[in-house]
Amino acid sequence: MIPITPAFPVTRLRRMRRTPALRALSRQNTLSVDDLIWPVFVMDGHDNETPVASMPGVMRRTVDRIASAAVEAQNLGIPAICIFPYTGMEARTTDCAMAWDPNNLTNQAIRAIKDAAPDIAVMTDIALDPYNINGHDGFVENGEIVNDRTVEALVKMALAQADAGADILGPSDMMDGRIGAIRMALEGAGHHNVTILSYAAKYASAFYGPFRDAVGASAALTGDKKTYQMDPGNTDEALRLVARDLAEGADMVMVKPGMPYLDICRQVKDTFGVPTYAYQVSGEYAMMQAAIQNGWLDGEKVMMESLLGFKRAGCDGILTYFAIEAAKFLQR
Repeated sequence: MIPITPAFPVTRLRRMRRTPALRALSRQNTLSVDDLIWPVFVMDGHDNETPVASMPGVMRRTVDRIASAAVEAQNLGIPAICIFPYTGMEARTTDCAMAWDPNNLTNQAIRAIKDAAPDIAVMTDIALDPYNINGHDGFVENGEIVNDRTVEALVKMALAQADAGADILGPSDMMDGRIGAIRMALEGAGHHNVTILSYAAKYASAFYGPFRDAVGASAALTGDKKTYQMDPGNTDEALRLVARDLAEGADMVMVKPGMPYLDICRQVKDTFGVPTYAYQVSGEYAMMQAAIQNGWLDGEKVMMESLLGFKRAGCDGILTYFAIEAAKFLQR
C-alpha cells in the first residue's frame, strides 16, 4: 500500500536525495559481502589455470589454485564458494560413475578448500551433466531423461560430497523427488547438519551457454533440457516446485537464471519467507562483460547495480561471477 503523500511543495521527495549521507540514511536495500556466493571451476592438473573464453575474467583452476582462490575469497569476507568441475569428453561416460567417486575433482577441491580456508562455506553442484557423455543432468534411456534412476545416482553423489566435507549441497538437476531422497540419505548417513540449497525454480534458459563451455558440456549436450527444466512462461509452477522442495527438506531455495526472473524471486520470498537465492548466470555475466570491455558500460557501476537488483527483489544472496570484484568494491 502506497501512503498518501502531501502535495508539493510540502513534500519535496528530492530532499532525501540531496547528499550521499541523506541517500544512505534513506536507502531501503543494501548489498554487503555477506550476500555473495562465488562460483568457481575446477580442472585436472597442478598449479595451472586457463581462461574461459566466453566469460571474460573467469578461470578454470586446478585444485591447488582453487584452494588459493578460496583463501582470497575468505580474506575478502565472502561467506561461500561453489564448485563446478570441468570434465573433458574423454572422461565422460554413460554410467556417470565419476560423479560419486570420492576422488573426483569436486571432492578433491572440497577437501583442499576446507584445509586452506576453513571459515568459508563450501557449496557443490549435484547433477550428472559434468560426467554424462550426453551432457544431460540425468541418465538418458532411449532418448528420454529418466527420473528415478537418476535420483538414485544423485543420492550417491550427494553422500560422496558430504563425506568430503561439503557444507551446502546444490541439487541443480530438476528431477522430481531428489530433495527428499537426498535429505533422507544424509540423515541416514549421519550428515544431519549438511544444508541443501535447492535449485527449485531452474528455467530452461538460453542464458546458460557460457557455463556449458566452462564445464565442457557444450560439445557433449544432445538435444535440450526442456523436459526437466522449467518453461520460461511459467510462474505458478515455480511456486509449486519451491513448496515441494521445502516440504522434502530443502533449507534454502534458488531461482535460476537471475535477472530475467526477478519477478519469480520476489514471489518466492513473499510467499514462503525462506532463505531465497538467485544465480546471476554465465550469460548475464557475459553480456555485461562484453559491453564493459567495449566501453559501452561502466563496469563497477553496472556490476553493483545488477547485484543490488537481486536484493531489491527479495533475495538473501546471489551466486555471481562478480563476487571477488564486488567484495573488493564493497571493502573500498
